[in-house]
Parts: sequence; C-alpha cells; structure tokens
Amino acid sequence: MIEIDGLSISLDRKENGSDLDFISHAHSDHISAAKSSKHILSSEITSQLLERIKEIEPQPARKTPSCMKLINAGHILGSKQLVMNDEKAGKKIVYTGDFQLQKSRSCEEIEFEEADVAIVDSTYYHPEVVFDERSEVEDAIQYWTEMKLNEGIVVFGAYALGKAQELIAILNERGILPIVSKKISRVNRVYKNNGIKLDYASAYEGSDDFQSLLRGNFVVIVENGIMNNMTFALAELYNKKVYSAVATGFAKMMKFNTDVQFPLSDHADFKQCTDYIDATGAKKVYTYGPNRLVLAENLVNKGYDALPY
Repeated sequence: MIEIDGLSISLDRKENGSDLDFISHAHSDHISAAKSSKHILSSEITSQLLERIKEIEPQPARKTPSCMKLINAGHILGSKQLVMNDEKAGKKIVYTGDFQLQKSRSCEEIEFEEADVAIVDSTYYHPEVVFDERSEVEDAIQYWTEMKLNEGIVVFGAYALGKAQELIAILNERGILPIVSKKISRVNRVYKNNGIKLDYASAYEGSDDFQSLLRGNFVVIVENGIMNNMTFALAELYNKKVYSAVATGFAKMMKFNTDVQFPLSDHADFKQCTDYIDATGAKKVYTYGPNRLVLAENLVNKGYDALPY
C-alpha cells in the first residue's frame, strides 16, 4: 500500500487495512479488490466493464480525495493512472498501472503529468524488446488477413477485453467485418456505448451479417484459450484451409503455435518506459509488478534512480 494524506491506498490488488482500492483497468490480474472492497477508485468505464463482463458491482469511493486525480493510461478503454499529491512529504507521485505510449484505435491516448516519483509497470523489462511502429504492425495484419481470406478462413486469438477491440478496428479500416465470440461481443457493447466505433458480426446479438458471412471466407476473433479448438472445428465443418494468428507484444519474446504472430502490444516496451519517465521528470522511480526486480536493475544501468516497489 501507499500512504497519502492519512489514507492507505492499494494499487491494483487487495490489501488488508486499505482505506481505498485503486483499480487502474478491468483486466483480471488487476481487479482482486473489486469483489470485497467497500471503496473502489476507478474510471466509470472500468466500473461498467466490471459489471458487464465480470458481473461485479464495485462500490465506488464516496468522493475522490482532493489529493488525487485520474489521468489516461493508453492501455485499454477506461484505463487510468493515479496521480497523488503527498502534501506532507511535498511530493507528487504517479502510478501508471499498465500503460502504453503508442496511440490505440480503441482507447483514450495516454496523458502525462509532471511528478517527483513515478511507480511504473514492469511487463516489458528488457531493453532489447523493442516494439515496431504501430502503423507497420497494423499494415501487416491487414495485408496478411486480406491475402489469407482469398484462400480460406482466418482465426485470430486475442484477449476479449482490449486486444479484440483493437483488432476489430484495424480490420474495419479495410472493410473486413469479423465474427466474434459471445464474450467479446459483451465487451464490444460497452465500447460502443462509450463512443468507440466497432463493426462486427455475432450470433449473440441477432446480427443480420452473421449468416451471410458464413457463406464465404470470413474472419473470426475469439479468446486465446479457445483459438486452437476453433481452428480445428472450422476446418472440419467447412472443409477449408483455416489460418490462425495471434496479436500480442509477447510475439517479440516467444513462439506461438499459430501460422503467424503479430507484435501488437497494449503495454509499453523498455524504451517507452524510459520516455515516460523522462516526460514526467520523475527523479525517483519505483518498478511495480512481477518483473519489478529486473526492470529496476535495467533502469539503474541506464542511469535512473530506480528501486523495486
């Protein structure tokens, strides 16, 4: 926890004795406090996603403390950073949660706030992991998908929240209307209700396009965990070649059992992390998350005053 203005605040996890639990966004590994906390601090969109997808009705804080504010993190729709003014210590602290600097098609662009201390996410901790320009990755996804649609069916595996919506927006630009799973469809409705334009077909929304798409070659977007089964099932059902793909930043670090993998990330790489720190002007950096030890060491090697949180 972090202590600010007499309040004990947990950051993306449940801590005993916390007065306020901050949830930066609605991904499963950040919402452990949502079910039991009496005082949640999050964006309104994150609250909507928790209710819609996780079937959790979080209890909002009675009022956001005057010493805190939320700013965009650029990760997924509704993702926020927490800015805290520690008047007693005379310092401003910013906690990023998951963040990225490259502009997304389906969420708010990141904001920067000058701070004395930055607590940063450690998902991508190695300087050698460098993400390509986002436009180049998007072009590659579009080109490959159009090419394979001439030959058969395309199946993308993606996180139901965040990455699936980004893929839909990328494919929509080329006039491709993907078919999506029930879970992705539920997420999409929250996105659409908040002004994000997404065109897709779903058997669960009574879409007029669903049956007509099945008569030709089509694109399917499903959760990563069911992608392989879906690929095999469609090949058997339609007696066609079915091509599989994933879109994730981890494509820079590991090999997936798919026909192709695209390094489309919704996190910051190491270079983006240092650019972020420089933009805030923070003199002290704390690294947060599973890879905090290695990220802190790598930041120190680059001349930053960094410690694991």
